[in-house]
Amino acid sequence: MILLILVLSYLIGSVPFALIIGKWKYGIDIREHGSGNLGGTNTFRILGKKAGFIVTISDILKGTLAASLPWLLNTDLHILLAGIPAVIGHCYPIFAKFKGGKAVATSAGILLFYAPVMFLLLVAVFFIVLYLTKYVSLSSLVACTAAVIYGVIIRDILLIIVMAAFLIFLLYRHRSNIGRIIAKTEPKIKWL
Repeated sequence: MILLILVLSYLIGSVPFALIIGKWKYGIDIREHGSGNLGGTNTFRILGKKAGFIVTISDILKGTLAASLPWLLNTDLHILLAGIPAVIGHCYPIFAKFKGGKAVATSAGILLFYAPVMFLLLVAVFFIVLYLTKYVSLSSLVACTAAVIYGVIIRDILLIIVMAAFLIFLLYRHRSNIGRIIAKTEPKIKWL
């Protein structure tokens, strides 16, 4: 059952909503535009606010669905562990030639199911940093760092470990963004 959950989680995470919305509604393969990433940020830049919000919310909810699998299937696998394959699936989706997004929204969706209050606090941190800096990548990294700090405050060891691992992974996935921020060439959002 645990193996089934992990496989299902990966497959759920692999659903490329940015690709689906782009091709179905706009006739555009989003992988051929902007950063080429199958995520909300690139969707906002290429297809606009409406498509960006749809993709971001869909990516959040697939993380939530993956995290809920132990509860739905009545197993004792930890929610956070059940969600990890969904993050991997979003970044390396089997349904999109293993080229996906950066997993910020999907990771957030896992936290939405695990700790809704923390999720709301992290959304607030994200938008405050986004409003001040206009950098989505920086806002994502700060919010993930805040999740690690939250874990320390409430003494949730597994949350600390998982979010610290996510933070390292996000730093790796955002390394080009970080370089552009330092060089002051990273695109800023214009809708906030």
